[in-house]
Amino acid sequence: MRINVLTIFPGFFEQALALGIPGRAAGAGLVGYRVVDLRDYTHDRHRTVDDEPYGGGAGMVMKPEPFFEAVDALKPEGPIVLLDARGRLFRHEDAVRLSLEPELTLLCGHYKDVDWRVAEGLATEIFSVGDFVLSGGEPAAICVVDAVVRLLPGALGDHESAASDSFYDEPILAPPAYTRPAEYRGMEVPEALRSGDHAAVAEWRQREAERLTRKLRPDLWQRQGR
Repeated sequence: MRINVLTIFPGFFEQALALGIPGRAAGAGLVGYRVVDLRDYTHDRHRTVDDEPYGGGAGMVMKPEPFFEAVDALKPEGPIVLLDARGRLFRHEDAVRLSLEPELTLLCGHYKDVDWRVAEGLATEIFSVGDFVLSGGEPAAICVVDAVVRLLPGALGDHESAASDSFYDEPILAPPAYTRPAEYRGMEVPEALRSGDHAAVAEWRQREAERLTRKLRPDLWQRQGR
């Protein structure tokens, strides 16, 4: 898989894409990254990527030309995703779908906004990572890259590691996890997990997954009609 990231802060991605699962996946040849500096597609000596908004108002708007010209140069195949707070919430099923693509291109805005012609004439999808506003699309792009790359065959040590995650098979949270010591500061690991009884462990995990989903994400629980 190839992942392209268009940004005015390419340095933001240097360490993030070199560490952990994204870095190991690249080292194993499972994914390749191209981080493109949008300022390379400007045509003035100041390498200007933003301008004042039409109609007035506070803040600056990123110009459309660098985005369009960078994509023209890359000639990418597959989805072109704009990270924007107005977008649809990025979910696990989106990560699964995108992980099956040969190429993914992420567009990172900054400043007050991005010229909407980028959304209408260039992006095939618009995603948000939550109902809040970031200073730029870079942190959101890292979230999308990590969620997608960890699903590539061979990116994780074993498939079971991903299969036991929250949201993997259904919109439900993963159960709590514990490790040694069995008791710490008066808090004990549940007896079912120490019993050696695989059926009891499975039953406990399912029950706790449902309990946590009801408690922490009632919206997910309601989506299942429970």
